[in-house]
Amino acid sequence: MATQPQIHGDVDDRYGRVADTFRDNFTSRGEVGAAVTLYVRGRKVVDLYGGLADARTGAPWTAHTPAVVFSCTKGLLAICAYLLVQQGRLDLDAPVTRYWPEFGQHGKADIPVRSLLTHQAGLPALDRPLALDEVLAWDPVIAAIEAQTPLWQPGTAHSYHSMTYGWLIGEVIHRVTGQLPGAYFHDTLARPLGLRTWLGLPASERDTVAWNLAPPPDADPFVDPVAERGITMGGAFAFPADADGLVSFNDPAIQAAGVPGAGAVSTADGLARVYAACVSDLGDGPLLTGASVDDAVVVHSRGQQRHGPPDTGQRWGSGFLLHSPPARPLLGERSFGHDGAGGNLAFADARHEVGFGYVVNQMYGAGDERANRLTAAVRSCLDG
Repeated sequence: MATQPQIHGDVDDRYGRVADTFRDNFTSRGEVGAAVTLYVRGRKVVDLYGGLADARTGAPWTAHTPAVVFSCTKGLLAICAYLLVQQGRLDLDAPVTRYWPEFGQHGKADIPVRSLLTHQAGLPALDRPLALDEVLAWDPVIAAIEAQTPLWQPGTAHSYHSMTYGWLIGEVIHRVTGQLPGAYFHDTLARPLGLRTWLGLPASERDTVAWNLAPPPDADPFVDPVAERGITMGGAFAFPADADGLVSFNDPAIQAAGVPGAGAVSTADGLARVYAACVSDLGDGPLLTGASVDDAVVVHSRGQQRHGPPDTGQRWGSGFLLHSPPARPLLGERSFGHDGAGGNLAFADARHEVGFGYVVNQMYGAGDERANRLTAAVRSCLDG
């Protein structure tokens, strides 16, 4: 019999279904520790957390507990890119070489920045083997990308760039701003908005981070050599966990380095607040203009990937996962965000002026419905 979770926090009466679903994820869906936050029209209406931040020690999840959010990181970089567009410093349809000349080697001269964001660049994996210390050092990965020939004619197909996405768009941000993406995100978004969200975790926060538990073995695992090479950076680290069940991104060195496509550490509130700021007024008006949101929700990639599992409906905009039933339904056609390995999810919805964040530490794989159930509860509350 499942134990009753200790759920803490606040929820407006209208959003009681979200609280009920959050609690039921513990009692019936194997949740160990988690938090969910929802902003609507600039107001925080759900802020819940519960369970264990570290099942090894019994440490509880608190209001300030962050977790590794894996590919939710990609959405944060996409927000940064759109801010640079709004400032006139970046053109998504210009060639990458305008900002990063060395990128143009080996058949990459004509790839536009947008293709880096839409998983169409043909660079989901690298041929050059890299050790973990090289992956964490930034420059060796950039050099490997510059030397890489696309795996298909860019723009003619798509495959999820599970790790390379972060260095691809991250180096563009670096070239435009002079800052690595973690520093730019901190200075432009995290610090002004008061987020407990980092891409490059400070040592002072190391002991606050939730400990990730590996997903159970997949009964029908998908194996593709290119996808496997991409998600492990050629074997630099096991993903999600090694043979002993240790989740690779529990490693303090990986968390401190801020792996740019998957290494952000955040509270649920941090994710929800940054997305709420994109589409609603948290004090200085929305971060993203209407034109930016209109551009962000345009579908650029969908259908079967060149290297990927069977298509389950994912639709990709420029850097964001969009409303993608049945695999990842959000609130509708004006939703944009990103999910993360193991069950994390964050998104905005411009129609409802919503910012949503959900972070977990018990990872699951295919068939995990925890986030989808919470999103459905939000939808029912908004439409009810």
